[in-house]
Amino acid sequence: MSAVTQMATRPGEAAAASSPSAPSRRRKLNLTRKVADNIAGFVFLIPWIIGMVVLVLGPFVTSLYLSFTNYDLFTKSDWIGLQNYIDLFTKDSKFIKSLIVTFTYVLVSVPLRLIVALALAVLLNRKMRGLTFYRSVFYLPSMLGGSVGIAVLWRQVFGGDGIINQILAFLGIDGPNWIADPKYALMTIIALAIWQFGSPMVIFLAALRNVPKELEEAAAIDGADKTRTFFSVVLPCITPIVFFNLVMQMITAFQAFTPSYIISGGTGGPVNSTLFYSLYLYQQAFSYFKMGYASAMAWILVGVIGVFTAIIFVSSKKWVFYGDE
Repeated sequence: MSAVTQMATRPGEAAAASSPSAPSRRRKLNLTRKVADNIAGFVFLIPWIIGMVVLVLGPFVTSLYLSFTNYDLFTKSDWIGLQNYIDLFTKDSKFIKSLIVTFTYVLVSVPLRLIVALALAVLLNRKMRGLTFYRSVFYLPSMLGGSVGIAVLWRQVFGGDGIINQILAFLGIDGPNWIADPKYALMTIIALAIWQFGSPMVIFLAALRNVPKELEEAAAIDGADKTRTFFSVVLPCITPIVFFNLVMQMITAFQAFTPSYIISGGTGGPVNSTLFYSLYLYQQAFSYFKMGYASAMAWILVGVIGVFTAIIFVSSKKWVFYGDE
């Protein structure tokens, strides 16, 4: 029998061969559903994507471009290449001063804030009456500390006739004008930063609650006192949280602006002793309208934060211990 005859005598088989199988139809249906789900997901992401492009990536790229121009908000910008960056490091003494002030603030305030936060977290980790109330009270400074009102209050507290000097006068001590004295002006802002310990304290407290109790019990059985147990058992267990808090607090400290602006009246304090980098950047941008110059400063700040963050990450290999190590 010829092939033509066989095909003629088996029309059902030929139709079955030419039509898609049931598994194939199911695969196509599943693929269609996945495409529909992805489309729905992208639709819901559109507002976020628009915000990301318009509010983040757009200004990000624009500021990078402006850092190579002499843009001043009122005239057409001209491309000047690296001149802004060269002028910052070779002609602007206030720029160097702002770097020194900011580095001092970061290197002093961040460790002290973390030490205070950890000490209070250890204290609040014990069983005691009114613990919830104490946690709320200690966290309150972090909620209020970054506000303009607290900065104004801090300026009054450390003023020439402020509460601090009134207490010192009661003790027979003639206190200085803390805000107006270059020796102490930066110290008052550092004190305000240390006072805002609530946020890292809460994170430390959560970490302390997750330290395995059997490790502390084993240390106690071996004869270790509470101090030895803390430094040999508890602290190594929470080093990932110490690392996290260190990075976050360091980045926040480099961007500090409100305390310096309010306490110094926007001038940078006596002899520029509280001229934070962000405050000087603000002056260049909105007092002198040197937007290109300020953009270059902003990108230098990004680089500085990146370098410090990289140093912390590299060094963390030697002092951060994870559960699987």
